[in-house]
Amino acid sequence: MFEYFPGNYVWNLAVVATLHNGGALAEIDEACRPIRDAAAQGADAGTEEFFASWSAVADRLVGLAEEDEAAGRYLSAGEKYRRAALYLINADRMQSIHAPDRRAHYERAIGLQHRAMRLAKDPVEIVEIPYAGSSLPAYFHRAPSADGAPAPCLVVWNGFDSFKEQLLGSGLPQELARRGVSTLLVDQPGTGGALRLHGLHAIVETEQYGTACYDYFAGRGDVDPQRIGILGVSLGGYYAPRAAAFEDRFALCVSWGANHNWGEVQRRRLQREGENPVPHYWEHALWVWGQTSMEDFEKLWDRITLDGVVERIRVPYLVVHGAHDRQIPVEYAHRSYEQAINSSKRELKVFTEREGGVEHCNLDDPMNATRFVADWVAETFGLRAA
Repeated sequence: MFEYFPGNYVWNLAVVATLHNGGALAEIDEACRPIRDAAAQGADAGTEEFFASWSAVADRLVGLAEEDEAAGRYLSAGEKYRRAALYLINADRMQSIHAPDRRAHYERAIGLQHRAMRLAKDPVEIVEIPYAGSSLPAYFHRAPSADGAPAPCLVVWNGFDSFKEQLLGSGLPQELARRGVSTLLVDQPGTGGALRLHGLHAIVETEQYGTACYDYFAGRGDVDPQRIGILGVSLGGYYAPRAAAFEDRFALCVSWGANHNWGEVQRRRLQREGENPVPHYWEHALWVWGQTSMEDFEKLWDRITLDGVVERIRVPYLVVHGAHDRQIPVEYAHRSYEQAINSSKRELKVFTEREGGVEHCNLDDPMNATRFVADWVAETFGLRAA
């Protein structure tokens, strides 16, 4: 993995994710160069400096975008607003839950993202999915249709600490659209706007909001209800197969990062084994799951497992993993695959050095993995790229 900050896995993960989600190398270098010394102090230290430096680059871009917009150069403005939003979201992701004005900073980033999509005329619809008396913020990325026929769709869920905006810029929706598949990118409970704006925490029974996502399409004429799949990234590698196991209307499932037994991984982390994805890890985990103490959280762990669950999946199921994932051992990818004995089409793909993408969710080199997933989904839906 590209290591801008030698020895600081958490900060390096933030850098490579932003690079692969639409960031510009020179701008990321501009944000990172002033905080190299801070990174050497450890993952939890220096996050305020991280926010200030990345925000400064975002502010510069916003100023340039405003000049473009005033001149009527809306496409150029949209691209700058998009990158500014991405940098602000990445800066927010690295902060303590107690950081001042955190919600305001997040709302600013989302506002810039929406402004970017409108100006750039992206084929993306901003939607809210009704759920539990509230809603889940989402983006519907529509695949082009020559004959107007309903298209298949893939519902995409975040991981433990990611955002739908990052996945929108990852290239996956665009690759799926090229193959005729629409995408619904969702901030599910415990992530993004669902957590920050609506106070919706993660739950074990992910089929509850899986059903809400599926039912959202009931009133749409542009989605084929017989071809709606579900994909989860990182901790979504638990969320998605759990939903597919109990909401049998999903037509396929993908675990991109096999989080087969998340509770077991947390015990290893507590014993200082493995790598953390974000600074201030444990306070973030309590916030995501709506827990008030580590004692209560540990009682929840044993339920966050796919043991006894993936056996219920009867639809096609793909497990994708990096051979040297430092967060989720590759053994869990094999366990998910081996237990999915009732899937009508199960496949395990572990990316090696030859193919690239050996780290967590292939973030070190995701291009080949992204296209592999897009191909598998399209082919499973009965489509072939032109």
